Amino acid sequence: MSPKFPRPQPGREYVLTLSCPDSAGLVHAVSGFLVRNSGNILESQQFDDRLQGRFFMRVHFDVSDPDADLETLRYRFGPVAEAYRISWTLRDASTPTRTLIMVSRFGHCLNDLLFRRRTGALNIEIPAIVSNHPDFEGLADTYGIPFHHIPVTKDTKAEAEARLLELMHELDIDLVVLARYMQILSDDLCKQLEGRAINIHHSFLPSFKGARPYEQAYDRGVKLVGATAHYVTPDLDEGQIIEQDVVRVDHSLDPGELVTVGRDVEAQVLAHAVKWHSESRVMVDGNRTVVFR
Repeated sequence: MSPKFPRPQPGREYVLTLSCPDSAGLVHAVSGFLVRNSGNILESQQFDDRLQGRFFMRVHFDVSDPDADLETLRYRFGPVAEAYRISWTLRDASTPTRTLIMVSRFGHCLNDLLFRRRTGALNIEIPAIVSNHPDFEGLADTYGIPFHHIPVTKDTKAEAEARLLELMHELDIDLVVLARYMQILSDDLCKQLEGRAINIHHSFLPSFKGARPYEQAYDRGVKLVGATAHYVTPDLDEGQIIEQDVVRVDHSLDPGELVTVGRDVEAQVLAHAVKWHSESRVMVDGNRTVVFR
C-alpha cells in the first residue's frame, strides 16, 4: 500500500531542534544561519521557559543550495551553537525513525502502529517486533516484519535484556516503543534507553494499579478512562509525559466495554507520542517535555 501522506523531500528538507539558556539574539542567530545557507522556513515553533530560563525551538526548513547537505549544515551550525551554548540536533526530515516495537499479549497498540505505518501516517521504519510471548508472530508476518520471541523469566531477565540490546545494535534502532509490553525493564536498561523509549499505560481517575484495573474501575464507578504515553525511566511509569487523553464513561458500560474504550484511547495516545517523537517535536525539559505539535 502506497503512503497516503506527503513526505518531506530527501536531501532538501531538514529539522533543527535546539535548547539553550535564554538570551537576546537567539532567533536572529538561527534565522541568520538559515539565510546564509539558502534556507527557507516551512514551520517554526519556539518556547521560552521563563521559570527555568531556557529557550526551546524547532525549525523545519528546506534549502535550495545543492551543496548544503546535512553534514555541511551541521558543520556550519557549529559556531552558532557554541556561541549560544546550544544543545541541538539537525536531521533530514525525510529519514524514517528506525523503531523497534515490544509487545506482550495485548495487541491493540501494536496493530494500530503497524497500520499507521503502512498507510504512511507515521514516518517510521520497523525492522523488528520483540515479544516475551509468541502470540503476535502471525501479525508480524502479515506485515513482513521479523518477529523475535525473547522469553523473560526471573532467572533469564538479564540474558533477555542483553539479547534486546544486541538486537538494537544490529538493527541500528533509534526508538523503542513498549506497546503494552508487560515486563518491567531493569534500571540499567532504562538508563541506556533514556530519551529513546516510549511506554503507554492506562490512566484512571481515581487510579488503580495491579491486576484487573478495569474491573476495579467498574467497581468504583469511574467516569474517566484515559492513557498516558511517556519516556521510560528507572522510576516506573514516572518518565517525562509526552501525551495524555481521557474519554468520559458512565454507569452503562460493563468491564468489557471499559476495556474496549481504554484500548482505543491507549492506541491513539501512543500513536501521537510516536509520531511527535519521530518528527523531532518532543524535547525534554527536566521532568517535563516541550511538545511542538
